[in-house]
Amino acid sequence: MARTMWLDRRTFIATAVASVLVAPLPARAQARMARVAYLSLAPGPSARSEALREGFRAVGLVEGQNLVIEWRWADGSFDRARNAAVELVKTNVDVIVTGGPQATRAATQATTTIPVVMAVDYDPVGAGFVASLGHPGGNVTGLTAINPELSGKRLDLLRQIVPNLSRVAVLWNPAEPSADTYLRETTAAARALNVQVHPLQVRSAGDLEPLLQAARREHAAAFVVLTDPVTLYNRKRLVELAAKYHLPTIYSERLFVEAGGLMSYGADDREMHRRAAGFVDRILRGEKPGDLPVQQPTTYELIINARAARALGLPVPRSLLTRADQVMD
Repeated sequence: MARTMWLDRRTFIATAVASVLVAPLPARAQARMARVAYLSLAPGPSARSEALREGFRAVGLVEGQNLVIEWRWADGSFDRARNAAVELVKTNVDVIVTGGPQATRAATQATTTIPVVMAVDYDPVGAGFVASLGHPGGNVTGLTAINPELSGKRLDLLRQIVPNLSRVAVLWNPAEPSADTYLRETTAAARALNVQVHPLQVRSAGDLEPLLQAARREHAAAFVVLTDPVTLYNRKRLVELAAKYHLPTIYSERLFVEAGGLMSYGADDREMHRRAAGFVDRILRGEKPGDLPVQQPTTYELIINARAARALGLPVPRSLLTRADQVMD
């Protein structure tokens, strides 16, 4: 009889342990609602923020069930982002997810203790956000698009679609944390390809048309846009001006091509936002951000707008169309 009772108790314990191990995250997280902030210089919700939501759902974090998301939109203003970061720190959120380098700078200036997850960054080591990609240290980790290292590839793509390319204008914003690295890499890549570079500084939306006019005066045959909040959140205007001044332009994000731009080559920022949710999940489970290596994209996408190419009178080589991840028309 005693042996039978022992077996029953052992079976009960094993069953209980197994049920805990296989329970989905929402069931385990009900005891405490996680509070996560999303800080961006964007004007409001977008495909990026929806991708972050999808990523949270994929790891079992659902708004209203076991997750509260504090959304903060700075509408292109770093001062507004900085104030929002200070406010979020005061509310003691568990994690801050940032939607770009300037948002990351605002967050890191506001706190050195609350974990910060970069959903999109370009050169976090150069910007001083992490000590290294493999060993971030501190309170910051996340994803980097390593866009500066792709400068040579973008110039080569431009050369394939713009015959005899010898001079390009480069639009860059010195306020962007990774801007110096961006410009340096682009200039070095252009030198290797025997292409002259004419840098143009953009600081506000009002600069866009005068700068494109300057590019034409400098006889630039093409345009390279180094992404920052001014260009990203005024992309429709920028695309219209590039068409008006007949400047074939390459961008680092598909959002510009979706707005009517010629082509882009870079990481999928929406996928990066989805993956950022995984970092948040690991941190909420107790891992330290400084111990989580910064992840890099495994693939890059080439997006071409065939309609924009026709409007510019540029035949797109078949070899380029074949290798494109998406051709819009």
